[in-house]
Amino acid sequence: MEFFVIAEREIVLGFNLAGVKGRAVSNRQEALDAFYEVTNQKVDERSSGVITEKVKILIVTEDVADMLGSVFESWQMKGVAPVAVEIPGLHGHNPHRKSLTQAISDAVGIKV
Repeated sequence: MEFFVIAEREIVLGFNLAGVKGRAVSNRQEALDAFYEVTNQKVDERSSGVITEKVKILIVTEDVADMLGSVFESWQMKGVAPVAVEIPGLHGHNPHRKSLTQAISDAVGIKV
């Protein structure tokens, strides 16, 4: 398995149709449990055992990234596998979050 998605139920179902496994979450604790299991940081008796193969790319929605907060941000900054990427949620891009293009423009000072 190369990809894994942590998102709302409808998004996980859509990715499943494309052959990508995932876990549907609806609150912070569910999101943290799934994230820790995918990143092999913490697996305990609550672990579902669904994630058994090595994940290379972790896909989360913006809403899930917000649930994970600094845990997700610090993982992204480490630059280790699985690479964690955000996608818009069910209701589209959150206007209060920077897009990847905006973040690159801010970092290099050039409009992309």
